[in-house]
Amino acid sequence: MSRSRNTKSPKRKRALYTGKRVYLRRPAPGDCEEFLSAMRASRSLHSNFVFQRITPDYYAQLLRRGRQQNCERHFVCRNDDDVIVGQVNLNEIVRGFTQSAYIGYYGFEPHTRQGYMAEGITLVISRAFHQLKLHRVEAGIQPNNSRSIALVKRLGFRYEGTATRLIKLGGRWRDHQRWAILAEEWHPSTINTK
Repeated sequence: MSRSRNTKSPKRKRALYTGKRVYLRRPAPGDCEEFLSAMRASRSLHSNFVFQRITPDYYAQLLRRGRQQNCERHFVCRNDDDVIVGQVNLNEIVRGFTQSAYIGYYGFEPHTRQGYMAEGITLVISRAFHQLKLHRVEAGIQPNNSRSIALVKRLGFRYEGTATRLIKLGGRWRDHQRWAILAEEWHPSTINTK
């Protein structure tokens, strides 16, 4: 992970960290239409897994939430053309005795299954452990989301059990598997992000 270097792209100048194929940056007001368009294009991909209120008001709420101290929102953008390929969030960051956070993420069509999100998540987790000095990052994943489960396994997360009826999505309470990784278990150099 390296600090991003300035380039001619105004979006790239807002980059926090840069990987081989993607970089991370914070969502900004000017990203609303691109984000909403990406969410619309990914509706069938996200239908069972992500709450889909695709409106400018929802995007404004996303920006407000990202300014809170216990949350970090990151757009994953492709280095080649600055397109937003997904989003990775650190939610419910807790300091004190636990030093932990929940990670949430989703990719956008047509950019899935190309390794962009694995690389973006790797950058966010490295930031969580090295810059934010967190001890634990946990992902809650619905049991039928096999692609997401395969991704966290590949990143080194371990399964810790299932939380029954944990999150209400689409009007239904849904079970979520709990996957976690600790700072001392994190070895990003051994991860194949493609």
